[in-house]
This record gives sequence, structure tokens and C-alpha cells, in this order.
Amino acid sequence: MTPDLRTVYLGLELASPLVASASPLTGRLEGLLALERAGAAAVVLPSLFEEQIEHEEVELDALLEHGAHSFAEALTYFPELEAYNTGPDSYLALVASARAALSIPVIASLNGSTAGGWVRYARLLEEAGAHAIELNVYAVEADPAATAEQVEQRTLALVRSVRQAVRIPLAVKVGPFYTAFAHTAVRLADAGADGLVLFNRFLQPDIDLETLAVTPALHLSTSEELRLPMRWIAILRGRVAADLAATGGAHDAADVVKLLLAGADAVELASALLRHGPEHLRTLRTGLAAWLAEREYDSVEQLKGSLSQAASPDPAAFERAQYMRALLSYAPTVGRGQPAPR
Repeated sequence: MTPDLRTVYLGLELASPLVASASPLTGRLEGLLALERAGAAAVVLPSLFEEQIEHEEVELDALLEHGAHSFAEALTYFPELEAYNTGPDSYLALVASARAALSIPVIASLNGSTAGGWVRYARLLEEAGAHAIELNVYAVEADPAATAEQVEQRTLALVRSVRQAVRIPLAVKVGPFYTAFAHTAVRLADAGADGLVLFNRFLQPDIDLETLAVTPALHLSTSEELRLPMRWIAILRGRVAADLAATGGAHDAADVVKLLLAGADAVELASALLRHGPEHLRTLRTGLAAWLAEREYDSVEQLKGSLSQAASPDPAAFERAQYMRALLSYAPTVGRGQPAPR
């Protein structure tokens, strides 16, 4: 019997755990259709950035003020809509067209760190047809005066404000750099997050030695990055009242299986699809089904969380004891790949 690959994420029943994450592939309707044909169970659109919203508001203000004091009749001047139809409106149009064209869930994404226009745009995304919203919290906390509690409270306030604005499911994509992440995860769920996406990749700048300038640097993920989200999903499974999605590091079927064993409800894919194309989804789906069948699992639901910390016979495997074991088990090499003498 073919294993049942269905999973539930954010209250949405998905045909499999394989979700196409935000990337250039999800930024155009043609790419979204190709991902659906290849087997994506849901798609996450690229983020609408806080800077885009601010740009729209500045442009609108300038257009409304333009000519207002030139002569009396100009006091009633109002520009044509096309004059300030900037980025956010195009994004809303993408949401609407994707919802109309696709039969799989469409998840919109907001990227920012302050409440600002998020409430208004969250409502607009819901009206445009988004099945859910992924709130992409991306902030490099460089202010020495900002405490950890202040940072967390700001994020929690942002989540609460968006949660109160919409009825559709809300996922929160966060980074791993919290002092007590398990506690933060619980607070995010209490603030209204229906799901947590672990983890946001904080892209690090580089320095160009020729121009002596700080430059952006983007590298696709590798399977080595899988271990961080896998560890925290295993720790949080059954201990936080939110669904869990993994992102960053899943490249082959074995990676997907590991994340599901740890307790992921969904696996978001970006780098693997950029590297291999949408058709890679078929390979992942086939590999996942084959692994389940070979080990006589009936379904993904049966698999999920069976090696989480709560279910593991060795709970310490995800904590400090595993760190010590890893160090003690490593055998350095000398010469031509020969083990060092003990």
C-alpha cells in the first residue's frame, strides 16, 4: 500500500509536507504554477518588505502634497491611482492571481520588525485571498541599549497586532538567536502564532578587499544547516501549542525524513529548488514515499515526531550530553587520512 503523505500545517491539509518556500521561484505566477505541477503541497510567496510599505507611504504623501499650494483650485487635487501603484499593490495582485490559479494553499509573507503598516497590509493580504500569512521577523539587534526582553516584547507585540487583524492562520518565521528560545517559542504561540518556521537565515555581509566596501553575500544552504532547525523542532514538538515548519538545509529525501522524525509538520524548500529546479520536488516526494514504505510506515502522520525529545528514549541527545559525546567521539586525522595515535 502506498503511504499516505498528507500532513496538516496551519490548519491546512497538505498533500505532502513539501512546501516551496519564499524564493525567486515563487515571485511570479509562472513559477508558482510550475511548482504546483511538480508537487509542491503549498507555496510561500516572497516577502513584502517593510521598506516597500514605507516607500509606498512616502510616495503617496509626496503625490498628495504635490501642487496643493500652487493655486486655490489645486487644494482638491488628487492624483490618479496609477501614479502611486508601487510594490505593495503588485504584491497584492500576485496573491490574488495565485489564489485564483492554484489549487494548493498560497501563503503570503510579511518581512519586518515594527507594527507600522503591518496590520493594514495583513488585512489586505487576507482580502486578496491568502490562505495564511508568514510573518518573517528579520532584525539584527545591534543597539547595545536594547535588552533581550525589549527585543522579545517588540516581536510579541508585532505578532499580537497582526493576529488581531486577520482570521487566517499566522506563522512566524524567526531566527535562532534568542537566549531562551524554548520560552520565546511558547510566548509566540501564546501571542497568536499558529505555527513557527525554524529558522530564518540571517545573511551575513562580506568585505570586498579591492573596493574596501561592505558587500551583500548570498549563498544557498547545504544539508549541514539542517541540524539546527532539526534539533529545536525535536525539543519543541509537543511542548509548544503551534505547528512546526523547518526551513534551511533540506536538500534530499533523507533530510526531509529526518525533519519529520524530529517533529516537523512541514518542510519548506528554497535552496534545493533553486539548485535543481521545481522538478526536484518529484524526487523528494518519491524518496519520502519509498522510505516510508520500506520501513512499513502507513503515513507521514505516523512518522512525525517519533524521534522528538519527548518521544526519544534518550532525551539528552538533543541537549548538552550530545555535545560532549560529539567531541569525545571525533578522531582527528594526521598525514594521509590516518587516525591520530591514541
